[in-house]
Amino acid sequence: MYLTTEKKKEIFAKHGKSDADTGSAEGQVALFTYRINHLSQHLKANRHDFNTERSLVALVGKRKALLDYLKKKDINRYRAIIAELGLRK
Repeated sequence: MYLTTEKKKEIFAKHGKSDADTGSAEGQVALFTYRINHLSQHLKANRHDFNTERSLVALVGKRKALLDYLKKKDINRYRAIIAELGLRK
């Protein structure tokens, strides 16, 4: 499997408050970004995998909703996570 428990802990440790902090918006956005990148690579090789494409669209929507929440709640945290992950502008 592409996303092991160790990889999740590493993502949450890097972008969250700790490796056990799975609920923070920054950690969730980082995890969604990792999964989006993986699914994008999969779709480049498997163009007709429509179930994966649907999952990818759903993940992008969830990430966008979390980023919108973070932007409304605390603009500095939003800017920090955008810069860390290299998203958008």
